[in-house]
Amino acid sequence: MEVKQAQLEVREAYGHGSMGQLISGLLWLASAALATWSSERSAIVLLVFGGMFIFPVTQLCLRLVGKAGKLSDDNPLNSLGMQVAFVLPLSLPLVYAVAHYNPIWFYPAFTILVGAHYLPFVFLYGMPQFAVLCGVLVATGLGIALYAPQIFPLCGWTTATILLLFSALSQLSSNRVE
Repeated sequence: MEVKQAQLEVREAYGHGSMGQLISGLLWLASAALATWSSERSAIVLLVFGGMFIFPVTQLCLRLVGKAGKLSDDNPLNSLGMQVAFVLPLSLPLVYAVAHYNPIWFYPAFTILVGAHYLPFVFLYGMPQFAVLCGVLVATGLGIALYAPQIFPLCGWTTATILLLFSALSQLSSNRVE
């Protein structure tokens, strides 16, 4: 299987990434709401533990809308997809260390890691817009950490909005003919 064919299969199987971004965006939205109207601790717990269910919930939703949600065995990008999936869980100790040092940096640190996690999607999906998503999220996390960290939920709301916007753009892209 050629790389372009493998990337096409990734886009088709995972709906151009729109469902994963939607699920992630909704989780960030719920976490930001908790941070605003409940407690920072509950917001953090929801985002960390809820994040463990993003992939299975995405898989379920993809299948509900008629997408495969998996690649063929001969797709050479199978292992890259698996490696990308483990980037965030393996990075959580860094978010913990940052938040332990300064709790108001939790969302910015997490946003930067989520952004960085999207960079390999450029190759995985063959979609340059993932580089834009990466850059926007990293710049958002860094900008809020440097200039507005005292507003704890701000980065949660902003990240949710960015993910939901990119989900919609990815969905529009999936509706185009390849």
